[in-house]
Amino acid sequence: MTKFEALGLDKALLNAITDLGFDTPSEVQEKSIPLLLSDEIDLVALAQTGTGKTAAFGFPLIQKIDSASRTTQGLILSPTRELCLQITNEMQLYSKYVKGLNIVAVYGGASITDQARQIKRGAQIIVATPGRMKDMIGRGIIDISKIDYCILDEADEMLNMGFYEDIKDILSNTPESKSTWLFSATMPKEVSTIAKKFMKNPTEITVGSKNSGVDTVQHEYYTVGGRDRYPALKRLADANPGIFSVVFCRTKRDTQKVAEKLIEDGYNAGALHGDLSQNQRDLVMNAFRKKQIQMLVATDVAARGIDVDDITHVINYQLPDEIETYTHRSGRTGRAGKSGISMVIITRSESRKIGAIERKIQQKFISKKIPTGIEICEIQLYHLANKIRNTKINKEVSNYLPAINDVLEGLDRDELIQKIVSVEFTRFFNYYNRTKDLNTSEGERGSKRDNDFQTDSDSVRYFINIG
Repeated sequence: MTKFEALGLDKALLNAITDLGFDTPSEVQEKSIPLLLSDEIDLVALAQTGTGKTAAFGFPLIQKIDSASRTTQGLILSPTRELCLQITNEMQLYSKYVKGLNIVAVYGGASITDQARQIKRGAQIIVATPGRMKDMIGRGIIDISKIDYCILDEADEMLNMGFYEDIKDILSNTPESKSTWLFSATMPKEVSTIAKKFMKNPTEITVGSKNSGVDTVQHEYYTVGGRDRYPALKRLADANPGIFSVVFCRTKRDTQKVAEKLIEDGYNAGALHGDLSQNQRDLVMNAFRKKQIQMLVATDVAARGIDVDDITHVINYQLPDEIETYTHRSGRTGRAGKSGISMVIITRSESRKIGAIERKIQQKFISKKIPTGIEICEIQLYHLANKIRNTKINKEVSNYLPAINDVLEGLDRDELIQKIVSVEFTRFFNYYNRTKDLNTSEGERGSKRDNDFQTDSDSVRYFINIG
C-alpha cells in the first residue's frame, strides 16, 4: 500500500498521483486528507505557501464531488488571477481520470462571456477570484446556492488585499449546510473573524507553528548605508551566479526603478507591479517561469500568487511594514522540499525590526557581510571554471577546430586557460577593483540614524532649518 493509498484516496486519484510522480504526502496533506474524507467538517489549516496545500484540499474535494451531476458543488476562492489559474491547472491534472468532471476558472482581466459559456455547460468545481466571482453572482451567471464545499485558499492574502466585504457577500449566497475549508499561511485576527463568522466549530490543524516560517528557508540580513542598497543588491546577485530570485520593494515606483537599473547594468531582470496591464504581467510571469528573467522585482500585492518551485533567493530590498508580509515573501523560496535563502538589506536604524521578525517566525537570522569586490571576482572565477568543466561538448564545434587552432597557434595550455578565464574575469575585476566596503560596522547598528551620505570622523555636520 502506497502512502497516498493509506490516506483513503480512490483509484482514479491514485493513478493521477502516480502520473504526477508524487511519492510521499507532505505534512499538510497527511493531516488534512483523512480528516476531510472521513467526515463533513469545517477545517482551518495553517500552512506555509509551497507545502502542498492545493493537493491537501484538491484530492478530497475531487473524491467527494458527484461528477454525474452538472450542479456546481465546490467553490475555491483564491486572491489572484495567477493563483486561480494555477489551482485550476493542478486540479485538472489531479482529476484527469475522473469522467465528466469540469473545473472552470473565473477571474478578472479575461472575457466574462467565455467564462459564462463554460459555467453554462456545467461546472461542478469553480475556482475564482473574489471580485469576478461577486460580479458573476450579481449578474445571475453563477448559482452557488447548492454548493457542498467552499474553500478559502490563501485566506490571509485575500484579506490583506481588501477582499473581506467581497468574501462576506459571496459566502452569504452559499447554503448553511456546506463545509468550509480555510487554508492560510498566517492567522491574523481578520482570518479568525472569518472563521468565527462563517464556520461551525472548525477543526484546526497547524503545520509548523502559527505564523512561523518554513524551516527549509535560511534567513540572512546585511546592514548597509541608506545610499548603498542598490550596490548591495548587485553584489548579492553577483556573489550568487546561479540566482533565480524575487526582489521585493515597498512601492511601485521603487520596483520599476530597481528593475530598470538592473536591466541597464546587464542583468536579466523584470518588474511586476500594479501599474502594469494584465497582458504585461502575463508576459513578465511567463518569462520568469521560463527563467528568461533571473531577478523579478515585485511589490507585495503583485507577487501574490507567484508559485514557482525553484526560486533560490528572496531578496528584501526594503523590509515590509507588516511582519506577516515578510512571512509571505520568504515563503516564495524553500518550496516543495527544496532549500532557499531569504536575504534582507537593512540600514542601522532598521536593525530592531530583525528581532521582531525572529520572534514572529520563530527562526534566527544570520548576520552576514556584503561580499567585497575581490570576493565576488573569486566566486565568479570558480563559477566560470565549473561552467567550462561541466559544459557538454557540441560535436558541431569539431568542424571549426582547424580554423580555431590556426588562430590560437603558439599559445601553450596555461596561457590559453588564462585567456579564456580572463574574458569573463576582467569584466568583474575592472568593475570591482576600486569599490569600497559596503558594510556598516556591527558596533554602530541601532546607535545612529542612517543617512544618505557619509561623513569623515573628524567632520562636523550642521543642520539648518530653512523657512
